[in-house]
Amino acid sequence: MNKSQSPIEELISNKNPFAGNIVVKTPQIWDQGFPDAPTINAHASDAVFEAITQVHQKQRQTVGITITAEKGLGKSHLISRVRHRLKAEGNTLFVYISKYDNLNQIKYQFLETIASSLRAFGSSPGVMQWQELAAALINEAKEWHYTPQQYKDTLFPAWWKKYSQETVEQLANRAVLPSNPHINNPYILKAILWTLSADYGIYATHWLSGKELAQETAELMRLPNPTREDKEAEALGTVRQILNITSNYKVPVICFDELDTTDIDNNGFTTAQVVANLAKDLYNNVKGCVFLLAMYPETWRDQVKTLPQAEAVIDRLVSENAKREPITLNYLNSDDVVAIVSRWLQEFYQEHQQTPPHPLYPYEESQLRELGKQKPTVRGLLRWCTENFKLPEQLESYPEQPESHSEQLESHPAEDAYQQKLAYLDKNSDYYWNEKHFIAAALKFNFETLVGETVEGVTLKKIAEIEGSAYLDFKIIGEENNETVKIGVAVFQKANGAGVGTTLKHLVNYQKYDITRGCLVRSDGISPNAKRAKDNADKLLTTQGGEWVLLREEDIKPLLAILMVNNDHQKQGLTPEQVQDFIVTKKLALENHLLRDILSDPSQQERSEMFGDGLPISVPG
Repeated sequence: MNKSQSPIEELISNKNPFAGNIVVKTPQIWDQGFPDAPTINAHASDAVFEAITQVHQKQRQTVGITITAEKGLGKSHLISRVRHRLKAEGNTLFVYISKYDNLNQIKYQFLETIASSLRAFGSSPGVMQWQELAAALINEAKEWHYTPQQYKDTLFPAWWKKYSQETVEQLANRAVLPSNPHINNPYILKAILWTLSADYGIYATHWLSGKELAQETAELMRLPNPTREDKEAEALGTVRQILNITSNYKVPVICFDELDTTDIDNNGFTTAQVVANLAKDLYNNVKGCVFLLAMYPETWRDQVKTLPQAEAVIDRLVSENAKREPITLNYLNSDDVVAIVSRWLQEFYQEHQQTPPHPLYPYEESQLRELGKQKPTVRGLLRWCTENFKLPEQLESYPEQPESHSEQLESHPAEDAYQQKLAYLDKNSDYYWNEKHFIAAALKFNFETLVGETVEGVTLKKIAEIEGSAYLDFKIIGEENNETVKIGVAVFQKANGAGVGTTLKHLVNYQKYDITRGCLVRSDGISPNAKRAKDNADKLLTTQGGEWVLLREEDIKPLLAILMVNNDHQKQGLTPEQVQDFIVTKKLALENHLLRDILSDPSQQERSEMFGDGLPISVPG
């Protein structure tokens, strides 16, 4: 130990409360969560708690809530907050699912998740939620008031000693079933009661998850092993029964997280679409539940809202909201940043029995408030805290130049949102790769940021719409070599030979569309059998001085990402000016190869990489 260091300095030098805690992991949802500042996005968690209260008081039967937020904004933090408050209050049964291994068997997997979630401890230490449910069933039937702990540790062992395996049969047939005529599958009820057994509880939860027991064990517990091969259909019936039993005593709160994956089922539906349909089915067939879904705004917009019968799905997934829109999470502000860091440090210093010079030590409040002005995500803030948890003398330019620290958080207010969109596109590239209008909109938007600039010898004056054409997307009006140039741009990604032929036919009609040069943006060649398309391509390239610009994923992706940021700028707490400044600062448009290729003089381009016999036959990806 360095003798010159005080105990608190020694602590800071050797332990970092933020390290390894940037991302919420599933165990932190269930067990020890993150230090929580409950004022952060309280509007969202309050909506969940209010829905639970309404269902508990029979004011509402079932409620669906969807929360949308960009990556790192705190969706899982909020779910963790909900879980830990519900655990303390003890009037709910919490189910959490964030892993979807087989979308083609989502109902069976959901049953497994229900069983696994109810194996987690509830409001009492060492007591499974299954056991809380079993205790509630017996208490209601017998008009008793014993705790789950008493049943588990004292009553059930005493009954077992006296009645052995007949214990569950007598409890079920003479007490619980007569009090619950709505239960149409007595075996599910018996399995729930078996969870109170120290020896057979594990087999009961195994059976409740839809799995087979050893024949000897099944016979002793008097539970039938599954005989039907269609586990998927059987699973949904079991889920409904479990939830309906549960809802008579506690409100089931079912959370679907991590829905923004690229997986699809055999019918072509994404994870979010499959889960949305499952939630709709459960909403229609169970009572007394609250469903909570968390996803990116793009997932809601591009996947859920495009489902067949989307209106019916939306009505159920946002049933608490008259506007029929999800609840959105906010970026952090200065007060939020101070509240989060203060809470983390309070728990850290209490755990190690140290009293810091001030509650935010080793940070300064002015520094944290400066960070908050940039509206960071929760993840971005925790990452910055991890990197900067140092003694004041170890920090460069601390605290006189907080802007240097803000650069470590994110180099620009739009940086985090931009990176989130890039990550989303990485997962969904196949979906967007053939979206002509989206690609064209990204090109047009980014070209507009270059108006006034001279790029590849063209001084851009205006980006204009092209009237009367469904095939040409826009035109670039500029000046090149002291002459006016009007470049008509058409994007066509589909393999359809007739479609690209029609597009090229319009693109070579310079007079009609008032252009001086045509540019086709495309990633693939033309089928050898598409004669009209090849003839028009030859005319464009050879006779009319037009060009074919190769569309590459690495070139278009940044342009798509920043367009998405701009489209969602209000939800992300950004202004259009901040988005424009980001494009200029990062030179996203100025140095983009695709934009430069469109502007460059076609006569100066090397065509050998794109053309074989003078016609487009194969364009490498």
